[in-house]
Amino acid sequence: MNVMIVGNILKDVYLNLDSRTENFEIDQNNTKWLDISFNASEHHFFSRNSSLGGAAVSLEVLQKLGIKAFISDSKLDFSEEKTDVNPTLAHRYILISDGQVSYLSPSKFKKTTFSSPSETVDYLFIDRSANLDSETRSKIIAYLELSTKTKLVLYVKNFENDNLNKLLKRADLIFHENNGDVSEKLYAPEFAEIKPEKIVTISENKLSYLNITENISIERVDMLTHLSAYSIAAATILGNFILGSSVEESLKLARLNVENSRLDAVLPLEKLKSLNENTDRSESLELIAANLLLKPKGILAADESGGSIKKKFEKLNIEDTPENRRDYRNILLSAPDLEKYVNGVILFDETARQTADNGQDFVNFLISRRIIPGIKVDQGLEKFPDSLETWTRGLEGLPERLEEYHNLGLRFAKWRAAFELKINTSGQILTPTDEAINENCRILAEYTKACQSAGLVPIVEPEVVYDGYYPIEKNAEITGKILDTLFEKLKEYGVKLPACILKVNMILAGKYFETKSTPEEVGRSTANILKEHVPETLAGVVLLSGGQTPKQATENLAEIIKNGPFPWPVTFSFARALQDPALNAWNGDNKNAEKAKSAFLERLIANQKAL
Repeated sequence: MNVMIVGNILKDVYLNLDSRTENFEIDQNNTKWLDISFNASEHHFFSRNSSLGGAAVSLEVLQKLGIKAFISDSKLDFSEEKTDVNPTLAHRYILISDGQVSYLSPSKFKKTTFSSPSETVDYLFIDRSANLDSETRSKIIAYLELSTKTKLVLYVKNFENDNLNKLLKRADLIFHENNGDVSEKLYAPEFAEIKPEKIVTISENKLSYLNITENISIERVDMLTHLSAYSIAAATILGNFILGSSVEESLKLARLNVENSRLDAVLPLEKLKSLNENTDRSESLELIAANLLLKPKGILAADESGGSIKKKFEKLNIEDTPENRRDYRNILLSAPDLEKYVNGVILFDETARQTADNGQDFVNFLISRRIIPGIKVDQGLEKFPDSLETWTRGLEGLPERLEEYHNLGLRFAKWRAAFELKINTSGQILTPTDEAINENCRILAEYTKACQSAGLVPIVEPEVVYDGYYPIEKNAEITGKILDTLFEKLKEYGVKLPACILKVNMILAGKYFETKSTPEEVGRSTANILKEHVPETLAGVVLLSGGQTPKQATENLAEIIKNGPFPWPVTFSFARALQDPALNAWNGDNKNAEKAKSAFLERLIANQKAL
């Protein structure tokens, strides 16, 4: 990937003044401002430093990230002896005294120049420093029309430059600098039509993309001005997006670069990642959880164990081989526009180690599509001694496995506990015992705590299995009891609920019960149970389909959402209800791949509408 930066070069000249009190004036808010009025008084400085600014800052950041980048029509030759100064160069004098900063900048900046590159570029980045005129804008548009694969990235400080405004609709990504001091009247009409997923907002105290936010402090005087800090933040985010990093990681690395760089040395990618690893992983968990719950999207469960997918394949006479399993998962994960419908995908261990058709491993393939990869970490059900009830295996060696998964790039995990309602020979419904509920919820809590310690968002899945004989009222009673026990155990283990997601069954009659539950009944009952038994501090709830037909699961989901609002996000995390039509269409033959993808997308679109 290569990036062409369009912007002006500044030469920043730093004058660190002495701290004489007469250098300052006090305003009505008792704030000190540097007085640089020309009143025949002397202003002394005890150090002078020079460095590059403007587009050169973005250039250095991208190059330190390992990305091929260059500036349009700029040679970056600023030797003091040179008299033929590049026409894009301007000087800015930065006066620093007692922590206060003032800028002496040219009253009229040079117009930005643009020269078409000799080779096609992947990204055209209109830098913060750019001052476009109509001629330069026309050249840029002409280049984009010839080079249709080039993506346009804009940095917008305000909307006073109409030539920049006219490029907004063409942009693939926009950095919008907004410190709350821009009048609504100054906003370009074109900006109001831009989709939110194309906008990254930069301000003095935070970096934001959709609802993902990283708190940041732009105000620095230790050889890094807030003006250059904006450029460092934007270029770091852009570079990491290009490299396929997740949104939360890109924003965090941008913060670390601003907090630790100097103008003569922004940080290389290796150093940024090292700093990131040394920070508390749990800090970003709430952000990841929030991103997993963004509406109108859900989470795809593609985590069937070896035994489960074997049963699926056998029904269609598909040979159960690693190649066929990879081909099937590849159809799902490479479906066009998947990122529009799902925030995350739960993988099985085997899939996390396989590769997509383009040669990327599936984990990084998903990350490059802005989809968060997750992993199933439980190891299946085991019966209690002398009992038909089950508990979930997988705690042994879990911390080591979680560490490995985190290093692979996975950022959330899932653990399922199953509760069956059986009927005995007398026709009596046998419900889960208190012992089984307590032990399964204790195991879920231990898993959840281990996940958060390892930097993964936990999804806890206590499921009342649909495959049974029981009325809707019995499902509601048992699900409520299980949820009460679960959240008691999570509290005992010190789990952070804002960084934890509940995956739970819908409330409906068992599959074989003679009276079927209507979508309206499912909507009311499920909403009531959630509101009564789920703490408001939880990150959110995802509903499982649990063996319902695709149409049934979608209709029930829609009714549950209608019975909101809820104190947390509610969305779907379906497996069979999304996959079955695609699996049937594929039928083990890759010639049917496109047909299978279409069937899969139909279900995704239907469930998105249900939200």
